[in-house]
Amino acid sequence: MNPLKYAVTFACYNQIDYTRQCVDSLTKHGFDLSRLVVVDNGSSDGTREYLESLPLGGRIFNDANLGCGVAWNQGALALQAEWTVIMNNDVLVCENWLENLINVAEQNNLKIVSPSLIEGALDYDFDAFAKDAIGKMKNALRLGGRHAVCLIVHNSVWQEIGYFQPIPKLLGYEDTLFFNEAEKAGITCAITGASWLHHYGSVTQTAMKQERGLAAKDGLGYRYNYRLLKQSWLERKLRKMAKLRQAKQWCEDELQKYGMTMHGTRVDSNFKWQ
Repeated sequence: MNPLKYAVTFACYNQIDYTRQCVDSLTKHGFDLSRLVVVDNGSSDGTREYLESLPLGGRIFNDANLGCGVAWNQGALALQAEWTVIMNNDVLVCENWLENLINVAEQNNLKIVSPSLIEGALDYDFDAFAKDAIGKMKNALRLGGRHAVCLIVHNSVWQEIGYFQPIPKLLGYEDTLFFNEAEKAGITCAITGASWLHHYGSVTQTAMKQERGLAAKDGLGYRYNYRLLKQSWLERKLRKMAKLRQAKQWCEDELQKYGMTMHGTRVDSNFKWQ
């Protein structure tokens, strides 16, 4: 695949061990680091020195934590391509993860696609698992499904609905607003079973909550961010109920057909399917 066809970016804020694991996973599976832009949001743990040692396509050092929206935009604009991957830094990729994402998007005329996920502890052989899972679910799609742990975005989407809202106090709500704009524009999102990631589980947001003295169950962002959706309470309630019903149906259908689903969590060294 022509490397000029794609670019990848992620933001980081401390958590150097996860960033290093992510980069190691990318290079292990043949990814060209010259197609990666990393945006550091004011780390103080050696992350910057580590990034400077890598042959990256770009590195951006912000003086403070400007939030995901600002950082994702910086990364996407610094290295523009037909397809841009926005991802977390606390993930591991599998073999052919990127090629499969692009192929699924092009074959199904999709502009935004996310991979399937296993979340939690890395207490299993992820590479072996992913190979088996792709063999079973390579043709499976959750049309309308989406998540921001990792998403590939066609450049036409930026032209149609713009980039992420660059408001630092959103603190994780940027993806909700972006997907809402995509939905209003009639841009269908999907999750594919042809590409898998291991996601440790929002380690940066967890660390930021600890810095602010918040409990794990507390929201990190401004409590009235939902107002930016410009939806009534009833509309938001109905949409949430519809999404929960759809997720339940996806889970039931996939379990019946494949014996697994596109979203698993490690619990007591077993998979809990969602």
